Amino acid sequence: MIELAGESVPDLFIEAENGEVLPELPSNFFQMVYLDPPFNTGRKQTRISTKVTRSEEGGQIGFKGQSYKSVRESALSYDDEFENYWLFLEPRLKEAWRLMAPTGTLYLHLDYRECHYAKVLLDALFGRDCFLNEIIWAYDYGAKAKKKWPTKHDTILVYVKDPVNYYFNSEQVDRESYMAPGLVTPEKAEKGKLPTDVWWHTIVSPTGKEKTGYPTQKPEGLLRRMLQASTKPGDWVLDFFAGSGTLGAVAQKLERRFVLIDENSESTRVIRERLVSQLPLRPVTILDHWDAAMFSKLERG
Repeated sequence: MIELAGESVPDLFIEAENGEVLPELPSNFFQMVYLDPPFNTGRKQTRISTKVTRSEEGGQIGFKGQSYKSVRESALSYDDEFENYWLFLEPRLKEAWRLMAPTGTLYLHLDYRECHYAKVLLDALFGRDCFLNEIIWAYDYGAKAKKKWPTKHDTILVYVKDPVNYYFNSEQVDRESYMAPGLVTPEKAEKGKLPTDVWWHTIVSPTGKEKTGYPTQKPEGLLRRMLQASTKPGDWVLDFFAGSGTLGAVAQKLERRFVLIDENSESTRVIRERLVSQLPLRPVTILDHWDAAMFSKLERG
């Protein structure tokens, strides 16, 4: 088991398959887990190698004690492609739940193809009372369909580990301008309003400072808002589909500690450049392959 406690332990980026690393991370440790898994768009590379059979032990239950198998079997029967995708995600989401601190929060970033099935299954797996929000990230960029309403949003499902004792601090969140400032007092207009569950935020600009070249890079503003609300300075956060490393980049700026995991070669190149070269705010340990023995050097008092 990897020991991450202690001020001397550096932030960590592990270049490895997340399914091999997650069991080695400490339980009940991460205040926030952000996951932006590859969307189920028909690409084979991230699904086929991880497909498993659907032979379950009878009577499997979710974390809150309710029956999970019956909900799972019913939902997966509607869509074979989603079944394969969920069989890829399911064991990793179970690990995410184990790794979350008692007051912790999971942000699961999905697109419109997956979010409805995933919501039903996560309610059964984690407990419906642990569902906190469905955040809609709305943007307006790129080509637009002419034979249907253009699809210009992603969905972020938010679950907490304890529906009563979770951490959420709205006062730390950057406020935004009122759409009709003339309808509120000057004092309120100056202060701005707390964002709702619909987040209007541009994508990463193709010519902006944030751009890394990673195709599915998410804007720092989204992660900043999550970290401000659901964590405190010094808390540990986790992203095991790290992509372009946005969680780590924002965590450094906000004085949060992080563990990133990804095995994609383009991802590892971008994260190395972004965290080590562009943002040398705090030491980052990079492990370029999976070897449990390597973690002995992190086990400091």
